[in-house]
Amino acid sequence: MASSTLAAEPKQERLNYRVLLGSLSGSVIEWFDFLVYGTVAALVFNKIYFPTEDPFISTLLAYASFSLTFFFRPIGGVIFAHIGDRIGRKKTLFLTLMLMGGGTVAIGLLPDFNTIGIWAPILLLLFRVLQGIGIGGEWGGALLLAYEYAPKHRRGLYGAVPQMGISLGLLLASAVIALLTLLPEDQFLSWGWRVPFVGSIVLVFIGLWIRNGLDETPEFKRIRETGARLRLPIKEVVTKHWGAVLVSIGMKAAETGPFYIFGTYVVAYATNILGVRQNTVLLAVAAAALVATLWMPFFGHLSDRVGRAVLYRWSAITTIVLVVPYYLVLNTGEAWAVFAATIVAFGLLWGSVNAILGTLIAESFSPAVRYTGATLGYQVGAAIFGGTAPLIAAWLLEMSGGQWWPIAVYVAICAGISVVASFFVKRVAHVEA
Repeated sequence: MASSTLAAEPKQERLNYRVLLGSLSGSVIEWFDFLVYGTVAALVFNKIYFPTEDPFISTLLAYASFSLTFFFRPIGGVIFAHIGDRIGRKKTLFLTLMLMGGGTVAIGLLPDFNTIGIWAPILLLLFRVLQGIGIGGEWGGALLLAYEYAPKHRRGLYGAVPQMGISLGLLLASAVIALLTLLPEDQFLSWGWRVPFVGSIVLVFIGLWIRNGLDETPEFKRIRETGARLRLPIKEVVTKHWGAVLVSIGMKAAETGPFYIFGTYVVAYATNILGVRQNTVLLAVAAAALVATLWMPFFGHLSDRVGRAVLYRWSAITTIVLVVPYYLVLNTGEAWAVFAATIVAFGLLWGSVNAILGTLIAESFSPAVRYTGATLGYQVGAAIFGGTAPLIAAWLLEMSGGQWWPIAVYVAICAGISVVASFFVKRVAHVEA
């Protein structure tokens, strides 16, 4: 008996590693695709898809196209979360990955405004919608794949792994774009920016291959075997779990608003306002993403020992305290300052919040409605606080005559909302083996 138990342990460890890799791989691919757009929008799309006589208007239109997809993420989340709670996590993850990858490749092949006129921005928006629907369902599936396989005492650590996909995706996107910006500007604008979009098809196939060898999560299997699946999980969520959804939306604020300010809008701000080279800013973001990736599993593991809600609350409070020093350092315009400010704000502050957000949200819902409830709260929060963040930042900067403090206030408000929400987090009972 003892020997069989010992023999089973390596097999279980190998399964756990494959689960974590399957959860992480899809998350990396999804966010690489998604964030390549966010980076390129600030550098390219305002020129080739939304050309106007006013550069400010072109930039706003480019960021508006970036923001649009956030309002379709909850729709995609509801659709795929229903499939995930009814049919299974694994099948859903295949669909979301293919949809996201298809939209990304299509953008990479899309002719510009000078070639097909008004159809260029229209088709661009259509492909962005497909991306938004895909990523709306991907996050919940990737999180639950790790979370529902996790040992009870390691849920914080396992839940941090799919969250690492965000920073790894950004790291990969920033590094690739940074290399491509070394090209002459005319070549980068004509074909260089298209390389990561079209090339992402390779990553999609790798992700599909990894996930193909995984089974359904243990908790979903138990739901299926006991007949506990609900016909309409969304109805159950909005009628009986609406409080947890609202708390999840509030918890999302401290992660998603600062993410787009510290991780994507900083590219346009440092380049256009401070005069920093694009390549320098992109490398700083890539360095911060690497720090966040290394930091998150440690912080997730820490949350298994310390109360997660308390840890999240203090992370959000620290963001409020340090947002003004962040801009004071960044605004010197020196390369070292750009790296230091971005690494602290994005790598450590955002990395801390992001590491435990997924687990906090997942453990707020029972297994039968977890995919739907977690996805709805997360994606609605993303639409409210994330999709509009670059647009709001650009508008605040313009209306204030180039002042940075209104953006700092915006970040502080986002973090403050999450501080309040953290006092209302409740954990529900889990299905145990």
